[in-house]
Amino acid sequence: MRSRTIIRAALGTTATAIIGGLLASFPAAAAETTVAALARETHLHGISVDPSDSTRVYLATHHGLYLAASDGRATQISVTRDDFMGFTPHPSDPAMLYASGHPARGGNLGFIASSDGGKSWVKLGDGFGGPVDFHQMDVSKADPKVIYGVYGDLQKSTDGGRGWQRVGPAPDGLISLATSSRSAERLYAATQGGLLASADGGRSWNAAHPVRQPVTAVHVTQGGTVYAFIVGVGLVRAAEPDLNWQTVGGNVGNRYLLHIAVEPRGERTLYAAMVDAEKRTTTIVSSRDGGATWAALGGDGG
Repeated sequence: MRSRTIIRAALGTTATAIIGGLLASFPAAAAETTVAALARETHLHGISVDPSDSTRVYLATHHGLYLAASDGRATQISVTRDDFMGFTPHPSDPAMLYASGHPARGGNLGFIASSDGGKSWVKLGDGFGGPVDFHQMDVSKADPKVIYGVYGDLQKSTDGGRGWQRVGPAPDGLISLATSSRSAERLYAATQGGLLASADGGRSWNAAHPVRQPVTAVHVTQGGTVYAFIVGVGLVRAAEPDLNWQTVGGNVGNRYLLHIAVEPRGERTLYAAMVDAEKRTTTIVSSRDGGATWAALGGDGG
């Protein structure tokens, strides 16, 4: 429940009502549906671009893993309808996906993996003090055997997710976690107090952006581009290691982005979940101009 409380605190009372609605007890989404219906019927824990087709995206939800097409259709691909938290793709193996979360029957899944593109899943490890339920998790792009996850505290695996050790406390107000493309020891944290970076595997943290507003999402591409959404500023981007920030998508009012995913070839196509704080809705959106403008996936804002 920790990340839900954090998002409420980070985004204020208006967003609290939205998140509360999104995290209510939804009916299980249909196996064949649309992204607009899916956003209404369940809530999302992660987005990733299909490496075999950049017009399709994986949507990890409270009721299974879906694959969404550019026309807005969404098809369940996981055999189960488990709650896929911490959904993270392997940075170089297109068939391998990782997650955590809850099984449909209750309890915690631990650290789980799929080697067939999300159809079937097996548990690789319980995590430290588990079985864990990692709400924030990412695989190192510099060394895919190194994986970080947050279950109360920050944990780290150096053997691909089988063994885990406690690193230390997670940053206060943590919303999202991302690994660097340059070093397995470098991490970024989107928090309610701003964007943070660690150069020592999460043992210490420093400000990574001068604006100390809530950051609702952070994502690092394989090529070393860091994207973050800062409330009141918009979508910002910088290249590792210098981090000379530029705003690429301006302030979107009462809306904010969650779970950013970037198409790896050219990085012009982005996907995200956009939450509207006034309308109390979530829309799966895409951008074809590097994040400057956004449109509902499939053309239906629902």
